[in-house]
Amino acid sequence: MGSNEIFTTQDGSHSVISPVYGVSYHSRYGAIQESRHVFLESGLYYLLPQKSGVAVLEMGFGTGLNALLTLLASANRGVSVHYTAYELNPLAPDEALSLNYPTLLQGPEADSSFRALHQSDWEKTVDLLPGFQLEKRNRDFRTLAESDRYDLVYYDAFAPEAQPELWTDETLEKVVKAMKPGGVFVTYCAKGALKRTLRSLGLTVESIKGPPGKREMTRAIKP
Repeated sequence: MGSNEIFTTQDGSHSVISPVYGVSYHSRYGAIQESRHVFLESGLYYLLPQKSGVAVLEMGFGTGLNALLTLLASANRGVSVHYTAYELNPLAPDEALSLNYPTLLQGPEADSSFRALHQSDWEKTVDLLPGFQLEKRNRDFRTLAESDRYDLVYYDAFAPEAQPELWTDETLEKVVKAMKPGGVFVTYCAKGALKRTLRSLGLTVESIKGPPGKREMTRAIKP
């Protein structure tokens, strides 16, 4: 297995090419703008008017960008977040900390928070900031076996062509079971097969505007 290749996307933020799957962690049009659009603007901010506390499930901790943006947003908006992230192939902390997200985000807590996200222990719940708890799970996502726990799912697996096992009916059924009633599922993927599966599992599915470079993305809500 080769090493991860770091490259700069069009919005100036870094991303990584996985040597395991041969694909990038983010859109080449912009890592930060993609994460903000898909997961925060279409997921977290969509849900926040109804919630003062949010339990987030992320498939694909990856570079930690989604977690960092969520942590900073929770601090700015006074919302408590419990953030559970699965990652089977984590980046080495020193490699992750070479990414330029804290520099670009420029918040007073961006650098220390990004460092804490990557240096915190796996398989433990850690208080990173008042109101933000992180639980990183270094396991196969298909071991998920929870019910009615999560308000929001960031489904950030690699594309179905790269990780087909994470887009099967069986895996997605586990995700839906883990969501609370009223829970929101967001992903960059807009494939018809995904939307049909989510509908068959009882979710209300909508195709909404995608991030730059992508026409659509998917948001689904559990009744």
